[in-house]
Amino acid sequence: MNSRNFAWAALILLCGNAAMAQEDTARSTSLNEIVITATRFPKKVSETGKVINIINKKDLEHSAGKDLAQVLNEQAGLVINSAYSNPGKDKSIFLRGAKSDYTVILVNGIPVSDPSGAGGAFDIRLFPIEQIERIEILKGAQSTIYGADAVAGVINIITKKGSDKPARLYGGLSFGSFSALKANAGISGSAEGASYNVGFTHAETNGFSEAEDTTAAKGFDKDGFTQNALNADFDVRIARGLHIKPYFRYSYFKGGYDGGSFTDGIGKYNAQLLTTGSQAQYSFSGGTVTAFYDYDEINRSFADEYGTYLYAGTKKTAELYANYAIGNHVQLLGGIHYNKQKMNDATATPANPTAELTSPYLSFFLRDIGGFNLELGGRYNKHSKYGENFTYSVNPSYTISQSIKIFANYATAFKAPSLSSLYGMYGANPDLKPEESSTVEGGVQAGISRFLDIRAVYFAREIKDIIIYGPGFQMANLDKQKDHGLEIEPTFYISKALTLKLFYAYTDGEVTTQNNGKDSTYSNLIRRPKHSFGANIGYQLTPGLYVSTQLSNYSKRSDLYYDMSSYSQKTVTLAAYTVWNAYAEYAFAGNRVKLFADAKNIGNTKFNEVYGYSAMRFNFTGGVRLSL
Repeated sequence: MNSRNFAWAALILLCGNAAMAQEDTARSTSLNEIVITATRFPKKVSETGKVINIINKKDLEHSAGKDLAQVLNEQAGLVINSAYSNPGKDKSIFLRGAKSDYTVILVNGIPVSDPSGAGGAFDIRLFPIEQIERIEILKGAQSTIYGADAVAGVINIITKKGSDKPARLYGGLSFGSFSALKANAGISGSAEGASYNVGFTHAETNGFSEAEDTTAAKGFDKDGFTQNALNADFDVRIARGLHIKPYFRYSYFKGGYDGGSFTDGIGKYNAQLLTTGSQAQYSFSGGTVTAFYDYDEINRSFADEYGTYLYAGTKKTAELYANYAIGNHVQLLGGIHYNKQKMNDATATPANPTAELTSPYLSFFLRDIGGFNLELGGRYNKHSKYGENFTYSVNPSYTISQSIKIFANYATAFKAPSLSSLYGMYGANPDLKPEESSTVEGGVQAGISRFLDIRAVYFAREIKDIIIYGPGFQMANLDKQKDHGLEIEPTFYISKALTLKLFYAYTDGEVTTQNNGKDSTYSNLIRRPKHSFGANIGYQLTPGLYVSTQLSNYSKRSDLYYDMSSYSQKTVTLAAYTVWNAYAEYAFAGNRVKLFADAKNIGNTKFNEVYGYSAMRFNFTGGVRLSL
């Protein structure tokens, strides 16, 4: 039986088991959770067929020794390459095997990106975990609601908001391996229709050599990392039902980088992100109207023995959308999105190029008609350079006894060529077409008993006109990519205090490309494992003491490297590896003070996430968090 048939067989079996359990009236924890990202307005998981993972406030509080990349890396079907490499090393987001720039990053529902980068992907190192309240990960093609680049999915980072007191001080201090220091402090509060949260985070570490040192002298230098980040969110009620929500975020980090695989270097980099804007939301009987304006500015520089390289860009985004309920069973969502990106590069042709995208969209929802739910949506996109296209989605689901959901999705998506690909210095091609995709997925999510939640999903994705650095050393639309996979996620509620979360994910893919006028097909998911497994068990031993342990296993992966001896690119296999982590937290003084200890790679496993680059061996972080 091939992997695709096995995937469908697994889904059928799980559906059968779920159907036999439909008489069990126990409440399904996951199906009753309220999410925002799936539809852009609050909706129960049982009422949408979309696949969404939630990292809630408690999960984040129990991740005090980790960064954002490591937290995301623990989710099914989501691999953050270099999550356990040198802390300052660049991170790649592989959602269901797709490359980083196929996943849209949102902050409070507003997209962020890097107009100066080759693919426009946002750098998650710029966002400290201490500023985050919740994360929703929406899988599958989402261009109908979220526009360009949402080919693989969406990660929505929801920041901390005001507390229930006029003023509450909070903060933390931790120390760890590699001379790591992290300190954060903030104040939040609310009074008379207004709330606020302002926080600051400082992190630094000496790190270790980014490149793996195989020399006898072991003399590679350490590549350190320093970050400072400020965030401020406000919410002011100016009239009944009307709220204005201005925000400001600034992040700066710097560090060192090496010359390549097994190669020491003197490289230094720094990056700055400035984001500011405001959201206005008016709520009325039956719906809401939301408008926002956002301004992003990113500046990056890299300096090594060969020179200094500058990358800078800005993005301005405006959007107006509304949702409205017609009776108990019909809901509508409609809006219009506009963004203008600019790459600040006087050497580009034309100098300092810009691109604009305007896209109206409309979605129609049927809600709980005898357990049946349906979403139909479409979006028209008009790009200042490549022209027009249309994306759409069909998303039916059926819920049985509020404990079993069977769902299927078909959606199209697109990715606009980045400004760098169109006009940059390295092989730019102003005639590039957008990349277009279609994704089908289906599965079941169920509360089989009061002790178990489970979801199983199969997906298949095809992307056409993939942009690559092609023949003639120029960007070109040459490839066609096909990926498919399976995700199984059971959660066992062993007792009120003891929970076991498991996942297994299978991802495979192949690319079809032209070589000397002929098509050739081969597997190409570089640095992406076919098989990944995760287990996390958390136990609230006493009202004040929480402990957890987490195990992750990744199968062997392929990687590419440039062989200087033959002046050619070669393929290498990276070995499979397992990482074992543990966490403990003790709260006292009415939960206002929490001591924590976090140990990673307890087995001291030696592995590589990128060929020729180091990964963390055993490391430890300990500290304190306060909320006064």
